[in-house]
Amino acid sequence: MAAVQADVWRGAARKLLAVCGAVTMCLALMACGSDLEQREQRELSGARAPERSRSLANTNTNTASNTVTTAAVLCDYHGRVRNESASVRATATYQWSCSDLQRLLQANGLPDHDVGRFPNPSNPNTLAAQNVAESFALHPALGAHISARSGPGVPMGFALNGIKLDPGTAGTCNDAGTVCSMGPPSRGPWNIEALGQGYFRFGTDSSNGHVQPGGVYHYHGVPEGLLAQLNPGKSMTLIGWALDGFPIYARYGFSRAEDARSAVALMHGSYGIKETPDPGRPPVSRFPMGTFTQDYAYRAGSGDLDECNGRFGVTPEFPAGIYHYYATDDYPYVQRCVKGRL
Repeated sequence: MAAVQADVWRGAARKLLAVCGAVTMCLALMACGSDLEQREQRELSGARAPERSRSLANTNTNTASNTVTTAAVLCDYHGRVRNESASVRATATYQWSCSDLQRLLQANGLPDHDVGRFPNPSNPNTLAAQNVAESFALHPALGAHISARSGPGVPMGFALNGIKLDPGTAGTCNDAGTVCSMGPPSRGPWNIEALGQGYFRFGTDSSNGHVQPGGVYHYHGVPEGLLAQLNPGKSMTLIGWALDGFPIYARYGFSRAEDARSAVALMHGSYGIKETPDPGRPPVSRFPMGTFTQDYAYRAGSGDLDECNGRFGVTPEFPAGIYHYYATDDYPYVQRCVKGRL
């Protein structure tokens, strides 16, 4: 009888241990599941953080400040192109390379496409070769504030063919508009625009370029000749690098900034002509609105781009997204500021 009872107790104990083992396993699985769920939540949270940053950057804020690298893009880009335009008749050369930290440019400043005739009645300068030696951040980072603004002779970047993008002019007028100059020295506080106005003529050619004193050919807007060589169709095309190392595209971008599957659309700046002239401006009856830089105002959200004619989004070269600038058909034509750290 005692033996039978002992067997019964041993059987009960084995069942109890089995149950306890199952419970323990369940608890372990539950704990494991909870841990997996927490890890998934952490991973999702980590994946969404950049989405939030990208979204904020795309709403014309400056919060996407992480450093990015451009090292995989056009680090060995070069060319030697004979230009038989009457104003050139020489070979344009340009060489882009990359070191650990910098993107480097060596060029002779001659355009690699047809150009207008210089000098011309509206531009007295002769186009000449230059010694272009520039460096840009290879791993650019957005700063907390705008880091540089354009001004006379202050380039905002360089095109792939080594020609500088220099949207400002040295043309000025005094308050009365009775004394104006197309170049230095300054005649007053009102800065004359090269494009988008018809009163003053700067002798720009079909590529929105002309020649500065000293023979420097440069662009004030979309470099049509270069763009036609790079990609004549309707597509998002990288045309150069900005002063801060971020890329510059021409005219077209994805209609949804972070969706490379969205349609390609014409990009528009977010500037417009002021409804009322600034106090002391030269008379509108003589100089229509749009003649001077001060006639334009930034209107956030009115176009596709921020105050520096840029936005965060995906591009063909940067499918994960990057802050980038645009050359556009409307003001400011080329960005008038940069946001990257210098």
